[in-house]
This record gives sequence, C-alpha cells and structure tokens, in this order.
Amino acid sequence: MAHSVRRDAPELPDFSLLKRLARDQLIYLLEQLPGRKDLFIEADLMSPLDRIANVTTLKQHDVDKLYKVEHKPIVSTSDQTVRGCFLYPLTNWFLFPDVVNADKAFGRFRRYKIIFSPQKFYACENLLEEQGIFGDVTTDEWSFYLLPLDDDIISLELPEFFRDYFLEGDQRWVRTAGSALHLLHSVYGPFSKVYGIGRCSKMAYESWREQVEEGEQRARQAEIGNVFLIDRDVDLVTPLCSQVVYEGLVDDIFRIKCGCVEFCPDVTSSDKSIKVMLNSQDKVFNEIRNEHFSQVFGFLSQKARNLQTAYDKRSGMDIKQMKTFVSEELKGLKQEHRLLSLHIGASESMMKKKTKQDFQELLKTEHSLLEGFEIRECISYIEEHINRQVSMVESMRLLCLLSLTENGLLPKDYRSLKAQFLQSYGIEHLLTFSNLKQLGLLVEQQPGETLTVMESRVGKLVNDKTAGKLTDAFSSLAKKSNFRALGRRLNLVPKSDEEYDLRVPRDMAYIFSGAYIPLSCKLIEQVLERDGWTGLEEVTRMLNGHEFAVTAGSNGSDARVKTDSQRIILVMFLGGCTFSEISALRFLGREKGLKFIVVTTAITNSARLLESMLDNHA
Repeated sequence: MAHSVRRDAPELPDFSLLKRLARDQLIYLLEQLPGRKDLFIEADLMSPLDRIANVTTLKQHDVDKLYKVEHKPIVSTSDQTVRGCFLYPLTNWFLFPDVVNADKAFGRFRRYKIIFSPQKFYACENLLEEQGIFGDVTTDEWSFYLLPLDDDIISLELPEFFRDYFLEGDQRWVRTAGSALHLLHSVYGPFSKVYGIGRCSKMAYESWREQVEEGEQRARQAEIGNVFLIDRDVDLVTPLCSQVVYEGLVDDIFRIKCGCVEFCPDVTSSDKSIKVMLNSQDKVFNEIRNEHFSQVFGFLSQKARNLQTAYDKRSGMDIKQMKTFVSEELKGLKQEHRLLSLHIGASESMMKKKTKQDFQELLKTEHSLLEGFEIRECISYIEEHINRQVSMVESMRLLCLLSLTENGLLPKDYRSLKAQFLQSYGIEHLLTFSNLKQLGLLVEQQPGETLTVMESRVGKLVNDKTAGKLTDAFSSLAKKSNFRALGRRLNLVPKSDEEYDLRVPRDMAYIFSGAYIPLSCKLIEQVLERDGWTGLEEVTRMLNGHEFAVTAGSNGSDARVKTDSQRIILVMFLGGCTFSEISALRFLGREKGLKFIVVTTAITNSARLLESMLDNHA
C-alpha cells in the first residue's frame, strides 16, 4: 500500500514541546489564584484543553469543577471562579456580569479571573467596565497559539478566522498568526526563506518580523528550513471539492474535531458511540489516511487476513512460546484488531451514505465543472439537487463550485438558480447570498466579461428572438475565467482521455480521483522548485498578487547540499486547510524527498467553510 519513496526524508521536529509550553502556562495562570476554584470554559475551547491538560492535571492545581459555558445561568459553589474563554463568538459575555451581580446581591464576594485565549483585547476590558464589574475581576491571557494534532499537523484552533478576516475584514487574528510563527521560530530555530501569497499572509509575516525584532536573538540549531504562507482565498476551489482520500472522507461525514472523531453505533456495531484519536499512533489509520477511498477496502481485507494469520500461530505453540506470545504480541494484536474493526465499520458506513446520495453522479458533475465540460448538464443536475431539497449546504457548494470554475454565472442562470434555492430552502438565506457574493464564492457575471470585442459585434448582428439559444451557448463557450487560465498555466486538470491508475498515483491529482491537482499545493510545489516567484508573474497577477519571497536567515541557504532542516517545509494556511491538501503535500514530500509540516488556523472542509457564511452564523 505504501508509496515508493524517491529519497530518504528528514526527521520531523518534536512538537510535543508546544503542548508542554501551553500546559505550563495554563497551570501558572491557575496558580495565580490560590485555593479551590471552578473553571468555566467556552465550548470551543473544551476540545483543545482536553488535548493539553486533562481533568487530573487540573484537579492537581485546585480546579474543583469544570463547566462548559452555555446559554444558561452559571452556578458556582467555590469561593473563586476562573473563566477561560475564546473571544469569538461573544454570545456568552452577558452571562458573566450576571454571575458577579447575582453574587453581590446575595452578599457573596468571590474572586473572579477571566483568562482570554489566545489573546486579550482591549475591547473586552471596555465591556467589563461598561457592565460595572471591572474592579471585581482580574484578567489575563493564555497565549495558546499552537496545538499539535499529529507529527506533521499543527492547528491554531481558530475556526472563526476565515469568516472574521475574509468576510468581515476583521484583522484581530493576524497578530495571533504572527505570534504562532514567532513561537515556532523561537523554539525550532531560524528559517532560511519565507515565501507567501495573499494580503493576510503578508500582514502575518510582517507581524512576525516585528516580534522577532522586538525580542532577543539567540543562535540556535535550525530544525525547519523554508516557510510558505498562503491565504485561503487564493484557492477556494479546493476546499469545495468532495474529499475522497480516507481521512478527508471521514472528516466530511463524521467531522474530525481536534484530531478526534466520534464513531456512531452504526460504525462500532454496538449500542454506543466511541471517540477515537486519529493520528499516526493508530497503525491501521496511518496506512490508509492518505489513500484514495477506492483502495481502502482492499488494504483492510489484507490486513484482516494478516491479523488472522498472526492469531493462528498460537495453535502449534508449547507453553513457553504461548507465554512469550501473550506477553509480547497479544496486546498489540488485540489493539490492532479493535482499530481494524472500527475502520472497517467506518468504511462500510461511508459506503452506505455515499451510495444513498448517488456519490458517483455527484463526483461526475464536479469533475465536469473542473474540466469545463457539459456545463448546461451540470446546471440541470444542480437544479434537480435544489428542487429535490437535498442538503442545503451541498446545493450551495455546487453553486459556488460552478461560479468559481466558470468565473461567475450568466445573469439569467444566477437569477434562476438563486430563486430556486430561496424557494427550496427559505427566503432567510438572502443574506447568505450576499455573503457569498462579497467573498467571490457565488457571483453574477457583469456585462462584457464573457465576450471579446469581435464576439460582441457578431452577437449584435444576430437577431435575439431567433437565436436566443445560440447566443447563450456562444456566451458559455467564450468565458475566460481565472480558474480556467490558471488550470492551463499550471496544468491543474490532467487530460481526461488518459487512464489514471489510483493504485500508483503519478501526481497530486490522485486526491481528487485524478481530476484535479489542488491549486494551493501546485503553487507551493512551483515556488519551491523555482526558489521564488520568478516565472510565475502571470499566475500571481491572476491571483491578485501580494506574493513575496524573503531570505529570512543564514541557515545554510547558500550551501550546495541541502541540510536535513532545509528539506523540512512549514506551510501555514491562513483561513483553514483540508485533509485532502495535507495528503497531497505528503505525496509531494515523498516524491521530492521533503517533509511538510502543515500549520493551519483550523482544519476545514466544504461544509465548515460554507456554514461560516450562513446568515445565522453567530
């Protein structure tokens, strides 16, 4: 099942230190409030906290009870209350002043401490002042910037970053991204070069450089070579495509949260759900996570046979051999058997769900959109999808994919599809359409965008009444979208007449069944090969620029032979990254003898990205 390795890959840095730093800082903050205390924590922070400091650790530092902050009054029995929370959403802020004021009314005077994470904003202190409780509360900040989810995945756990920055224009998290880079730079040594594209990436880079200049400089052994920063809106097509690598598909269907997934009874073949950590420690998962789903069943079947063979060895054993087998092998075999059962159950469950939704027909439509073929048939498929009231987010995804690949919808198509969508899913989604338009996800072509001057003249000579269908078809043929032009320039869409063998992938397109190489990953590959943006000027112009390449340090960048650290590339996605892109970069790393570390503001997929655009998102 394993792919061939072209060159020995370097060892990755140990990121467990990041967890220890976060845990130690949290403990320090808790100990600043001595005695028994309750810890109230925003729901979004529960999963990251669980990965960093478990309940036992918290109890060792006098945390009496742990509460999840919800829309209901908070009741606490201890003398002190520590409350850790994300700043977004601010929906639960009104509850905290109520707690303080209620305590005052009953003559209870406790000490309160609010721990902001990942950073404290002045606006929050102003809010406390407005509520008249500023003097009753001490505030601090838990600078928790980076959570390692696996050996090569680190998350800032800021799912709100995408909407806040790209839709609302709120830049408050840019400094957080800069601080995360600064932490990596401080712990894992100087970077050789930094490449980037996108306005947010440029600002995050500048924020990091400011922090480097403010802090002390220490000579350290470099563990990471080059860094690549990329804005999510540079490539919005990739996260809208259906994921078909195993890990991506598990995320699409079961939602992986903080590296953990909850498999339902349907998967576990029992009456209860089970939470499972999905990382490289799970040997079964580690071998199938990057594989195209069509290859997974074959692998799991072979694994089951091998496991049975290992169990069958017991039959001819004497007592001494049996004792050795029980003490050395049996526990590992049982663990592997348990994990194998879960992944077989998950695969079967996913297979059932995807068969129900006519998954092959859906993928065929997506591939046609990516290739630019049979667009009218694709529109008919989307209309049917909407009118049958199949999943609203799924219909929205197809509309956005159509718009992005075709450089906007023809006015009559836009109006028709919008009307059908609102009729099917509710008029309340009008604002959602406004959000999608603002972000460029779903737009109407403006007059003059689709036809050249000569083609316009020809169009005027045609009588509209007699040739309405002809002019529509003509317009469709004449569109020149950036996606099409980028696809040709970077060879993103392999020729469909060539057979693609998913058992032996030849490029990163395997993550989308050979139909499409993710633009984000292709850019990274091209820039690393060229050691900069030279020769990609046309591409960067179509992507609205803001590209940069900076030599950041003297980490042997002039040496003829690359050191191990220089073959480790850190890629930071600002606005989210999909598991499919991570699989593509792992493939690229194997091919080039590199190792990629993915740092992302959050793991995303089409549903998460579009749900953040909904008008009721708050």
